[in-house]
Amino acid sequence: MAADLDQIPIIDAHHHYWDPRDGNHPWLAGGEPIPFRYGDYSSICRPFLPDDYDAAAEGLNIIATVTMEGEWNEADPVGESHWMSGLAERTGKPEAHVARAFLHEKRTPDVLAGHAAFPLVRGIRHKPTTAASPDAIEPGATGSMSDPAWLKGYGELKPNGLHYELQAPWWHAHELMDVIDRSPETPVVINHCFMPVDRSPDGLAQWQDAIRLAATAPNVTMKISGIGIKGRPWTLNDQRPIIEACLEAFGPTRCLFASNFPVDGLVGDLTTIYRGFLEATRELSEADRLALFHDNAVRVYRLDRQPLSPNANA
Repeated sequence: MAADLDQIPIIDAHHHYWDPRDGNHPWLAGGEPIPFRYGDYSSICRPFLPDDYDAAAEGLNIIATVTMEGEWNEADPVGESHWMSGLAERTGKPEAHVARAFLHEKRTPDVLAGHAAFPLVRGIRHKPTTAASPDAIEPGATGSMSDPAWLKGYGELKPNGLHYELQAPWWHAHELMDVIDRSPETPVVINHCFMPVDRSPDGLAQWQDAIRLAATAPNVTMKISGIGIKGRPWTLNDQRPIIEACLEAFGPTRCLFASNFPVDGLVGDLTTIYRGFLEATRELSEADRLALFHDNAVRVYRLDRQPLSPNANA
């Protein structure tokens, strides 16, 4: 393995491809904008396809990527898996995909089976119903992680060979732990660092308690991505505490890095984000950096690639 650590082979474990011109991403199609955590997102309401990603990633050693569902037309939940699989057949990109399903719906078993029929699909993201603050959690709310119908749908993931990707604010950590107690064999990937939106000292302290709790479950991986701050450019000075806290809680074998592009293009270019990740991990060993930027994604997304860290098969 070459010792030039700034040229570590990178697998981007979370980004999007979309083409709003086909009408299958309603939120990008120019109608009424949805509430969005980065504010105005009109600049990303355009096609973002492999050539666009490659242009954004120029100069980075990104050798493979995993796409995340992009809120495809709800009437055709399996349509995105079909579209993405066709794109992969034509371009070789992406190498894996995480699809969308609403786990509390009656059609969930059929939808999961439909996604699982595409070899490209490795997991499912359903953004569950969440509360606006820690004191507003409503146990059993429809579509939440404590909704009996949601839990039933969640139980169908493992039989279909699918893992779960969670995007929710950190104050739902206890709900997540209850889900894991019910289905400990289903791997979970937490998206966007469990969303540390409140960067006040108290907010960060509570967030850190939540990620430490989540880290006690051995089947959980932390995805370091999507950590931009609304109205501010992406800087390592802002993000280093988040990155370091995730690494402290989960360790380098249970974290991975991702761009969340083009969404995080609203706060920084892809080079800035990945150079930030590389700089934040500069003091780690080569084996740990290889795990974070490459090997953990190979394992989590079951990619047809060999791990690169000398410790991977130890």
